[in-house]
Amino acid sequence: MPEIREIPAGSTNLAVPALQSLRPHLDATRTINTIDELLRPAGYRLVGVFDDGQDPAAQAVAGFRVTYALVRGLHLVIDEMATMPAAQGRGYAGRLMDWLKQEGVRAGCAEIHLDSAVGPDRAAAHRLYHRHHLRISAHHFHCEL
Repeated sequence: MPEIREIPAGSTNLAVPALQSLRPHLDATRTINTIDELLRPAGYRLVGVFDDGQDPAAQAVAGFRVTYALVRGLHLVIDEMATMPAAQGRGYAGRLMDWLKQEGVRAGCAEIHLDSAVGPDRAAAHRLYHRHHLRISAHHFHCEL
């Protein structure tokens, strides 16, 4: 049975293959350093699904943080959710969503938030989010500087 566990600093490399499946442009060493040196001190955490007898890397990962905003109060933000291509369709992302909801409740959060890109390649992810009762509640705007 696959195990869900947090991925601590020093083991971030276990999350990189799944993160690169979502964001192929990421350099492994730079990603590990960014997560461990910049993101973790600001509250970023990683959780992964690990399959016994498989590659030691996580088959699916989520990067998240618990934060506070005037508009939302205390809430959990999912920054990354990625599953290795060979592990897709096994329910790992759904199990991560369940774990993240429980962690949000444990932390006293009122809500979970997640931004997701749009396009046909994101349809399966969007179905997952809807199945887990996340709803589209805002537009996300940005500009490059």
